Amino acid sequence: MRVALFVTCVNDAVYPTTGIATVKLLERLGVEVDFPAGQTCCGQPQFNTGYRHETEPLVRRMGRVFEGYDHIVTPSGSCAAMVRDNYPRIARRAAAQRRGADLAEAAESLVPRMYELTEFLVDVLGMTDVGAYFPHTVTYHPSCHGLRLLGLGDRPRRLLEAVKGLELRELPGAEECCGFGGTFAVKNPDVSAAMGTDKVRNAAATGAEVLCGADNSCLMHIGGILHRQDAPLRALHIAEILGSTEAEPHV
Repeated sequence: MRVALFVTCVNDAVYPTTGIATVKLLERLGVEVDFPAGQTCCGQPQFNTGYRHETEPLVRRMGRVFEGYDHIVTPSGSCAAMVRDNYPRIARRAAAQRRGADLAEAAESLVPRMYELTEFLVDVLGMTDVGAYFPHTVTYHPSCHGLRLLGLGDRPRRLLEAVKGLELRELPGAEECCGFGGTFAVKNPDVSAAMGTDKVRNAAATGAEVLCGADNSCLMHIGGILHRQDAPLRALHIAEILGSTEAEPHV
């Protein structure tokens, strides 16, 4: 099985430990992981802001860079959803305008091979117990793209429930948006901050030590509010929990 890691811009620039944890986890499970150095942005910021034509070169680049791999794994529900949900839309619009026939080829190639990390672990590897050890109380926030576009369902929870030493606590209002929403947070900062504050209040009420999720963009937003409130709770990507073992525990 030849797997490529699509690390995403946010992880590469701000949360490299998530990418490292993803590779360590997959290799521990016997997966051969490659990192195509030519990868850049999937185009989600441009697409969500209305720059559709500017997104198209990035679709083409993704198609070239990830050609030939059996699967593409990313520790980001939002970027996986961008490829699987929006790349076909971009290709159809370009075709309707009689241009960019190669976009359809790129989309058709990428969509069936693109997996969010927890989805890959459960659906492709058929695993929920990945041999992780994390002796902490944890609450899980399901980000909107993973929840609504990818339909991740209970996959992340099943993985967390199998982690040795971990106590999973229910997050009140778990399915409510944290308020990040990419460029939404920039265009509507007051609404975004209010939604994030509600999420943090609910997370703190659980008494958990860690709030985890599958999207560092959302965790960045939540983590910023936690930091400003000096809350006794930290935000952490699920890959770093699943990558933690008794021999090499996450600190």
